[in-house]
Amino acid sequence: MTTPLPERAARRCHNLINPFHSMLYFSPDLQREMAALGVGHQRAAYFAVRSAAMGAVGAGAVTATFYNFSPELVARHVPAVWETASPAAVLAARTRAVDATVRRLLGEEVVSSKETAEAAELALCATEACVRHARPLYAAHSDLPVPEEPHLAFWHAATLLREHRGDGHLAVLLRAELDPMEALVTHSATGKGMSSKWVLATRGWSRADWDTACGRLRERGLLDADGELTEAGTALRADIEAETDRLDRAPYEHLGADGVARLTELAGALITRARDAGAFPESLIGKG
Repeated sequence: MTTPLPERAARRCHNLINPFHSMLYFSPDLQREMAALGVGHQRAAYFAVRSAAMGAVGAGAVTATFYNFSPELVARHVPAVWETASPAAVLAARTRAVDATVRRLLGEEVVSSKETAEAAELALCATEACVRHARPLYAAHSDLPVPEEPHLAFWHAATLLREHRGDGHLAVLLRAELDPMEALVTHSATGKGMSSKWVLATRGWSRADWDTACGRLRERGLLDADGELTEAGTALRADIEAETDRLDRAPYEHLGADGVARLTELAGALITRARDAGAFPESLIGKG
């Protein structure tokens, strides 16, 4: 009989796997690889790298699947980026950047370790229970081949698990009636999301957009006059995460309690080492 997962075990595991994927977007190795293709703008590179698995899609598809970016910012770079670099070229550059980033942050000894290979094996096992329906970013990435090298295979599996959860999360945000800006504001207000500084610097929204969203949230009783979540706002964010957990339970139930615990341990050690090596900006997370 399968041992039930402890409460929030899947979320804890995801919270350590997800940054292993996302550290790529802060990597100078990615910037270098994309610049070599002629894509020098950081936002253009991000949109291309994350959407390339879907093919040469337009601004509408990127806006819909990424959810929290300003449509105007997306349209500034997509589909024009595909005239500079094809999706196939972008995916190849992404793989090279992942390889360079992981080797630089973790070191050759960790990259070639049995623990990294074990993490890849466990994460790939979890992806066997992911589903494609209504999950466009996951489904597109699931068509890509699994890399042979363990550190690349682990990054690939982390990407699949991230996008699987993310696709489900967007459905939950719609049900909660939080538009992209409101979702960003409330997540930042939890202290666990990107700081307002990073949101405004990277998502294409203005301070006026932020303030207007705060006004709407105050009218709904979700945010107080100081920009903090009210009791109702805190409850809504908790419900959003719980429902996201429910929609994302299959991969971790498939892996089982022991497998999830071991993957959490291994992923935690890897991402801690990467963070200590400077994988992320210090001001990324928080309310400021």
